[in-house]
Amino acid sequence: MRPVGDGALLVDCGDLATALALHDALSRARDDGALDIDELVPAARTVLLRGRDAAAQVAGRGEIGFAELWDAYAGETVRASTSEPLIDVPVVYDGADLDEVAQLTGLSTEEVVERHQAATYTVAFTGFAPGFAYITGGDPALQVPRRSSPRARIPAGSVGLAGSFSGVYPRESPGGWQLIGRTETPMWDLDREPPALLRPGAGVRFVAVEPGDGAADAAPHTATAERRGAGEAPASGGAVDAPDSAVALRVHDAGLRCLVQDLGRPGLAHLGVSASGAADRGATRRANRLVGNDDTAAVLEIGMGAFAARAERTLVLGLTGATRPGTVTGVAGARPIRTGVPFRVDAGDEVLLHPAEAGLRTVLAIRGGIAAPETLGSAATDTLAGLGPGPVVSGSPVRVRTGAIDAQRAAAVQDDADGEAREAARLPRSGDETVLRVRRGPRDDWFDDAAFAALAAQEWEVTPRSDRVGVRLAGEPLVRTAAYRDAELPSEGLARGAIQVPPAGQPVLFLADHPLTGGYPVIGVVIDADLDRAAQLPPGARVRFAVLDSAGTEGVIR
Repeated sequence: MRPVGDGALLVDCGDLATALALHDALSRARDDGALDIDELVPAARTVLLRGRDAAAQVAGRGEIGFAELWDAYAGETVRASTSEPLIDVPVVYDGADLDEVAQLTGLSTEEVVERHQAATYTVAFTGFAPGFAYITGGDPALQVPRRSSPRARIPAGSVGLAGSFSGVYPRESPGGWQLIGRTETPMWDLDREPPALLRPGAGVRFVAVEPGDGAADAAPHTATAERRGAGEAPASGGAVDAPDSAVALRVHDAGLRCLVQDLGRPGLAHLGVSASGAADRGATRRANRLVGNDDTAAVLEIGMGAFAARAERTLVLGLTGATRPGTVTGVAGARPIRTGVPFRVDAGDEVLLHPAEAGLRTVLAIRGGIAAPETLGSAATDTLAGLGPGPVVSGSPVRVRTGAIDAQRAAAVQDDADGEAREAARLPRSGDETVLRVRRGPRDDWFDDAAFAALAAQEWEVTPRSDRVGVRLAGEPLVRTAAYRDAELPSEGLARGAIQVPPAGQPVLFLADHPLTGGYPVIGVVIDADLDRAAQLPPGARVRFAVLDSAGTEGVIR
């Protein structure tokens, strides 16, 4: 059992069958009230238990007590009936890595295609992103390693291989699998019940087709709205014409990335859905409190660039997070906006926010909360999964929940300029160093003391390829121990704050929209108290990691 940051535990099971059996047993224990954890994430050989008390609960039981819990709830694994018809996935075999897979396996490309479609497969588990299924049962000759450096973007519908698994990317996303083909069959569709086409236990066949030869058709599902695509977002800005809402702002300039966010959708790992939500959770809570909202109210998360909008009605607004100069211009002229101080705007007033001076993401809260369509119980925009409202763009209307305004207490609106100034002083800046504290593991055994010294001793540069999925860092590569130099890690659960190290040695620090599972070793996990600061790292910022020992003080665990 391996700790994962502050609030998770990774249980090594040794093989897929044991991992699935443990997952089912722990799921029954949780349903029965014997285990109080937030989420369970099964994977190729492990189960991730997520929740602030997960490690403490297991530690309190001890390994013997944990084994007894497993035995008490072990039983027949409940999987889809084998009497259900196989799901055919038509594939155009023209993937970018098809030639490389042929070289790795010693086969011709024709033989790779023939062997891949000859097998009958079974969905073992889901993860990474909504609709992504880990499909097992293929020809052993087609077992190939992941790419040494993952791609930043893989097209939706790409069919890939990694280790003993096949998989289909439900939407455009980063990934490291070897791509051998593509399908137009939607893997995830919220208009279908259930949304995932491929569910644990389902039988699957891959069928070779020519381009344009009906590759969008899959059997046996008949959902009526599947052509919308996997996780396709609703109308930009998330505007929703609800009875208790009204247009609050009309956006002129949304900058490079402006999104609707709330505190996310935790507890849905069984659907392949991560919590996502606000990148800077503290700033989101503070912004909502400034204007008298509940902590969970939806806000705007404003990224790089300027932001400009016109008020369509009288509003109370509040800004937190990344600091940026701003003005409100109305009939009485222009006045400055202060971060951490709620301010009023009237219909026709123009709100202008300049690019951030410190930090990356500014939170804009509106009294009453933004009215946006909810997906799976949340209005958060998950950029990896494609869930939630689409990005706010120029011309987007931003609506406010007028019913929520009536329910607020006027006394709740209060400024916190001093507190926000203290937060601003800690914000990262391009070129400056930010220290993030890290707990080792869960795969610290893949790295020796020299690698941890390299992790902690150097300044890592935040690259422009960073986004809400993760901060991509550049520096002297981290080298694995000789025993694991060429090893392939079976996919396993990931946590927010995980520092994953691909074979090329350039780490990725995962943020709010991280995948549920991944196949590269995690050397350490940034502590929860530092994750909001990590989410504010702009391109060009420098990061230094402080590795904590078992007592929580800086040092290298021996």
